[in-house]
Amino acid sequence: MEVTFATVELEKRYRSSAEGRKAWGEKIAKRYVQRVDALYEAESAKDLYALKALQLHPLKGRRQGQHAMRLDDSWRLIVRFGDEELTIVRVEEVSKHYGD
Repeated sequence: MEVTFATVELEKRYRSSAEGRKAWGEKIAKRYVQRVDALYEAESAKDLYALKALQLHPLKGRRQGQHAMRLDDSWRLIVRFGDEELTIVRVEEVSKHYGD
């Protein structure tokens, strides 16, 4: 899958574990890297849906068109697919669930 990042900070936090830990703490930074690794390894979103632990699901309302993956009970990774085949994904943000 082709992966892009909405901000330079999100890419830095993926590439440097120290940046991620500084922003979100050890647990969320580690899960973030695992989830982005899963994006790179997948051929399409269909592969991600098959991995139940990711809990990939479409969002509704003002976030329609985006998808979320669970990082823990409170945090989620928000992504947007950029093509009909669901093979291009953009990492949009990491946010607290219901906190945005």
